[in-house]
Amino acid sequence: MSNFYLDNKDLQFQLDHPMHRKIVELKERQFALRKDYEQAPVDFDDAMDNYRRVLEITGEVCGEVIAANAEEVDHEGPRVANDRVVYAAGTQRNLDAVNAAGLGGMTLPYKYDGLNFPLFCFVMANEMVARGDAGFENLWGLQDCAETLNEFASEEIKEFFLPMVSEGATCAMDLTEPDAGSDLGAVMLRATYDEKSDRWLLNGVKRFITNGDGDVALVLARTEDGTKDARGLSMLVHDKRDGGIKVRRIENKLGIKGSPTCELVFTNAPARLVGDRKMGLIKYTMALMNAARLGIGAQSVGLCEAAYREALKYAHEREQFGKPIIQFAAVSEMLSNMKAKLQGARALLYETTRFVEIYKQYAHIAAERDLTPEERTEMKFYNRLADAFTPLLKLFSSEFSNQLTYDAIQIHGGSGFMKDYPCERLYRDARITNIYEGTSQLQVVAAINGITKGVFVEQIAQYGGFEELRRKLDEMVARVDELDKQTPGYKDFHARRLVETAGWIVMAQLLERQTKEHEMYVDSAEILAKLAQSKIDEAYTYLMHSPTGDVELFNRVQNEIL
Repeated sequence: MSNFYLDNKDLQFQLDHPMHRKIVELKERQFALRKDYEQAPVDFDDAMDNYRRVLEITGEVCGEVIAANAEEVDHEGPRVANDRVVYAAGTQRNLDAVNAAGLGGMTLPYKYDGLNFPLFCFVMANEMVARGDAGFENLWGLQDCAETLNEFASEEIKEFFLPMVSEGATCAMDLTEPDAGSDLGAVMLRATYDEKSDRWLLNGVKRFITNGDGDVALVLARTEDGTKDARGLSMLVHDKRDGGIKVRRIENKLGIKGSPTCELVFTNAPARLVGDRKMGLIKYTMALMNAARLGIGAQSVGLCEAAYREALKYAHEREQFGKPIIQFAAVSEMLSNMKAKLQGARALLYETTRFVEIYKQYAHIAAERDLTPEERTEMKFYNRLADAFTPLLKLFSSEFSNQLTYDAIQIHGGSGFMKDYPCERLYRDARITNIYEGTSQLQVVAAINGITKGVFVEQIAQYGGFEELRRKLDEMVARVDELDKQTPGYKDFHARRLVETAGWIVMAQLLERQTKEHEMYVDSAEILAKLAQSKIDEAYTYLMHSPTGDVELFNRVQNEIL
């Protein structure tokens, strides 16, 4: 029996983090929910026991069903029939298995038939699902769209849609269009209010929509006549059973082939308004995107875990020159670096999740009662950390998933280039992670504010240690601040070097902290510190010797026409 929770000591370690007591108490409202819901835990120990049981069930489904179906799903893929998506047979078996296990609505309140689990449990489940099949994680993980409804929609909408998700309805985020990819402010799909039906009618085209034929769709649409920017956009929710949306085609992708990426045609598709008009992009899509980036962090770490395990297994089995290849220094070094990056990315994933969770819980509580001054201060503190760390997580975890799956193929040698081993699929699946929901370049744009506003510097100081690396970051920030005043654009040019320097320090600090609680992190902490030193030395040397003229030097390519 294969169980992706029980075989992962690192995942079990993360579940026992001391901050989880505070998070669970906030989520369960100091365990007062037990008065109204008999399934609610009576105390922290009861809650944790419940989480472990469900994560074990999730781990079994991932190991025995989802992973077992992955290769078949990758070969078969979904198709379009009568304007609808038909999932691969293995995908449908996966859906049946997770629904039979009751894994819908993991974070939704008891009131809507949800499990009311903390976000860290949902992220762990996402990681395990992605380890089994990253494409299926897209389908199952999109239940997080329901959290946007739970946070912003009317009670009528929540009572209608959220129990559907808890029962296993799939979701979709209908955001991008043929002429509006990363620039969502350019979305032109129209929403027109129909007084007769008391519904908004959607007309237009969406493209690159993950699980585009999902049962519940959140749709970014233009409700305000005469507008062409973000101020004219609103968020709406569509029930698939109401019709009006046809699947024009499924994109033929490099990877995550079990996840249908659709082009959709809307023809008077009825929908309901979520929250306030004109806030679709400014407020609600930003919430959706941040949640999605956390999900991709989990997906990326799941891919890292799968890649490392495949590479380690093969290195033990494959013999060359009379001994297993793992005994060759070049291979053992590569595997050691893979493990350190995996554990560093996972530490960053769950640290970010905790920041997001505490902020979100205070936001939900604020909708129920006035926060105390101390609570409001704490909410703002974690909001700053969540905003800074989320793009950092997405950047590093997705880049690491590409690196580790690449290295897994390299360790397999020529065999890794064939479809006989899973590493070939993992490599293709990983490639999208640093592209969708904002490329790595856009994550840098989002994360650089955490540098300029001092969020990372303050948090790095809180973690402590690594004084030399912290000094180098301070010097780099000071130089960029000074030279950007002389030559605007200097900060943008070096933004990635600054953000990556902060990220390497944070991961090194997190792993170093974990060594004080468990000896299994000692080797990875030392190795990651060496990698961090090397990467930061390179960035530091480049930036500290970079004249302001570099800005123009690298801008000249903009004028090149072939």
